[in-house]
Amino acid sequence: MMRSGGEPIPAGQATGGSGPTRFRERFLQGEPVAAGVRKPILSSWQRCRSLGLSPDQAELPFRADIDPDDPIIRAAVPVLDRLQSRFAGTAMNISVADANGTVLLRRFGERSLARSLPAIQSVPGFVFAEQVAGTNGIGLALAERRLIRVYGAEHFAERSQGSACRALPVRDPLSGRIEGVLCLGYPRSADDPALAAVIRNAARVIERRLLGQSSARERALLRAYLANGAAAPDRGIGLDELAVELHPRDREILLERAAELISGAQRAAVDVPLHAGRQVTLLSRPMTSASGVEGIAIEAVLHGHAPGEPFVLPHRMDEPPGRSAEPAAVPASMRPVDPSGVAAPWQLHRPSISGHLPGHRPDAVFGRVAAGREGAAADGGDGATGDHLDSPSLTRGLLMVGEPSVGTYALAARRRLELLSEASTRIGTTLDVRRTAQELAETAVPRLADFVTIDLPEAVLHGEESTDPRGDLRRAVVHGIRDDCPFLPVGKRADYGPSTPHLRCLTSGQAVLEPDLKLAAGWLAYDPEHTEQLLTHVHSLIAVPLVARGVVLGVVAFYRAQAQNPAPFGDDDRSLAQEFAARAALSIDNARRYTRERTMVLALQRSLLPHGLPDQDAVEVAHRYLPAESDVGGDWYDVIPLSGARVGLFVGDVVGHGILSAATMGRLRTAARSFAELDFPPDEVLIQLDNLVGRLDREEPAADGVGIIGATCLYAIYDPTTQQCTMARAGHPPPALVHPDGAVSFPELPAGPPLGLGGLPFEAAEIHLPEGSQLVLYTDGLIEDRSRDVDLVLDQLRDVLAHPERAPEETCQVVLDTVAPAHPCDDIALLVARTHALDPRRIATWELAADPALVSDVRAAALRQLAEWGLDEAAFAAELMLSELVTNAIRHGAGPVRVRLLHDRTLICEVSDTSNTAPHLRRAASTDEGGRGLFLVAQLAQSWGTRYKPQGKVIWAECGLAGV
Repeated sequence: MMRSGGEPIPAGQATGGSGPTRFRERFLQGEPVAAGVRKPILSSWQRCRSLGLSPDQAELPFRADIDPDDPIIRAAVPVLDRLQSRFAGTAMNISVADANGTVLLRRFGERSLARSLPAIQSVPGFVFAEQVAGTNGIGLALAERRLIRVYGAEHFAERSQGSACRALPVRDPLSGRIEGVLCLGYPRSADDPALAAVIRNAARVIERRLLGQSSARERALLRAYLANGAAAPDRGIGLDELAVELHPRDREILLERAAELISGAQRAAVDVPLHAGRQVTLLSRPMTSASGVEGIAIEAVLHGHAPGEPFVLPHRMDEPPGRSAEPAAVPASMRPVDPSGVAAPWQLHRPSISGHLPGHRPDAVFGRVAAGREGAAADGGDGATGDHLDSPSLTRGLLMVGEPSVGTYALAARRRLELLSEASTRIGTTLDVRRTAQELAETAVPRLADFVTIDLPEAVLHGEESTDPRGDLRRAVVHGIRDDCPFLPVGKRADYGPSTPHLRCLTSGQAVLEPDLKLAAGWLAYDPEHTEQLLTHVHSLIAVPLVARGVVLGVVAFYRAQAQNPAPFGDDDRSLAQEFAARAALSIDNARRYTRERTMVLALQRSLLPHGLPDQDAVEVAHRYLPAESDVGGDWYDVIPLSGARVGLFVGDVVGHGILSAATMGRLRTAARSFAELDFPPDEVLIQLDNLVGRLDREEPAADGVGIIGATCLYAIYDPTTQQCTMARAGHPPPALVHPDGAVSFPELPAGPPLGLGGLPFEAAEIHLPEGSQLVLYTDGLIEDRSRDVDLVLDQLRDVLAHPERAPEETCQVVLDTVAPAHPCDDIALLVARTHALDPRRIATWELAADPALVSDVRAAALRQLAEWGLDEAAFAAELMLSELVTNAIRHGAGPVRVRLLHDRTLICEVSDTSNTAPHLRRAASTDEGGRGLFLVAQLAQSWGTRYKPQGKVIWAECGLAGV
């Protein structure tokens, strides 16, 4: 900011270390300052601190949608132009804000200030409400609802420390509501008490201009009210002057009841209970203006206050310590000079309002409002303290004036707008078609209709567009004030004839009004029996098509019952119903589109999940998949039979939701199965998946650049021959282990990083699982929820699983019913496996040295074992495979050699040695002497392969036993 002479004024914190500056610093440091700071300023500082505001904050909300035709703007523009002219050549910053604290207009005594000041102080649109800008003139005037002054360091924000300001609310003279704030800002050194009179005069002119925007009939009623006693000492104008501490909802209640009394056109007194035990009586006073306009004046009388909490007007601002309250001469630095060199008078010329209120003094229209303000000036400007509302002069005030006929229409219009506003918040809270339709009916009953039925095509209920919306309607919703009305029940097909209102509205695309259903010949002729029953309950109908984005979604019918609402529907009701249905149709269409997309993603995801469980005897498995309510994610599971009668158990989760996560899940599951079938150990499988996720992120980054890093996985391999389980996890929740005796534990597995981080190792752990144990694998959607504590959920899961007698299927269902959140916001994959042990009598093992002479002994022992198992049919193939595999291990491997036969669903032959050299199947030439052994094994075996151990390898082959 610059003084008028061009000398810069220090910005930032006020200097000097005394007065407001010292008290402000003490306050910010938490020291008591009540004795040295004016009460309104201290209260504002305390509110700012409670809101977490910082004195050095620089950003303010900005609104670019200012309406240039706003009434306060139209009323204030000429006044601000006059003020700018009067303060020409000074550092005065003149502004008008609306009732929310948004600056609408700015003028400057020195026009160059608009270019030198920061945007916050020079551009309209910034919000100076106290809750965002801290203690300032505009915000404090709105909070205190009267003339205030903020000086230097009394501002909460440091950017305003070099300034002072005066601000005064501007009210609507008819309603008493605050419509805006007039604020004068200037350098601290140019402060002057005489500015209080200037800002009051300017505010009155703006208020008179606001009054001039009202109708002549309204002004005539106000004149009649004033002429009949508005000047009495117990009368004021405006609810804001009566009780400034009313709850916002209380104000709405009083204004609504006042409108009802005006529409009633009778003398009355109504007690209105408010919050906190408060009560206001509304007095309805019929009156007639001099020109013959008949109307109603509504006065509000305060009855009392809540126990221990009196109604109190805010304290008027007193002067800072050491400053005089007496008017002072205008400082030379702020005194404008005209071209002739003579100082201009310090006042604002007020235009006459005789054209608006002939025969009345300019100040008379403001009644006690004006008197109250002048009284404040008389006792020292800002020097008075608070007045209690139980004083005679502040217990009654004019709340509203109006004509009954206009009030009736205004009340109906207000209720229609309230209903539409309520519909925008109540309809569409979910993305479910049926629920959205139900919300439409619940919002309309009973404020618009007594009964509502909604018919939707079957295709719309499933998220599709109906090919024949007129002939494929089904009853989706029936809702009303009673349940005994004989409407078609939900789920039944709704067949309408061509002359019925429902089909007529679908054909025309417009609402169809039937004020008297007894005269609706087309409807009566279509279904006389059902119509006769229905007419005993309802008498008037509006049928409205539900159409959104060119798609016909169905039809909604609004009915009125004779007993509850004998007045028939009218044209205004039809317009309201059509607007109501149009808004609701958008929500229903959004739900339909979401249903279609979610169905597609669910179908994709389910196609990528296992469709059945493989045949194996190592574990008894049950599984569940529960998609999230809002969107489908990337959770998955898998069960993979492995060599040696083992089984692999997978569960994983891809971060995010939607079709991309589902597709990524399918790719990961396919890769995981491939790595597992290569007989990689769990930690090696996770390394391979980690590399894959990193490659996917590099090749196909997500739209937001985050990729899919964060996919988690847990892989477990259970061996029924040793009852050992090897597990490794990548950022996934640990499994739950249910022991045969009912004890439940969560094994401490090495966590490992989520998949996709790259370069970090994974570590496997081995756990012994006695036969009959249950291994429970799950995704984080089961235990993590915003409204639940994870530790408490795990304790709940522990209690539910402590029943080893339950079958896996029963365990899955109980876990979902008891532990899963009622409305999951994330997918849930659950896999429960009960372990079995392979009977030791079905396992045969031989250890032999690396001596080719011992091959015949192994063949003979194996044939005897097969005969004992009753597998003579498989003996020939098993003998040839064992002979070849043992010979290869002795010739090309390293001893000792171990041979094992497993009698499971298949006959498994395993030969292991300590060498890491793996055999390879090749096609031998006709001249080769060898190279045909593995080819022979591959022809005889159902499958074969190699798996590696910490020391050495195992070559295995399986023979089918289907014919045995």
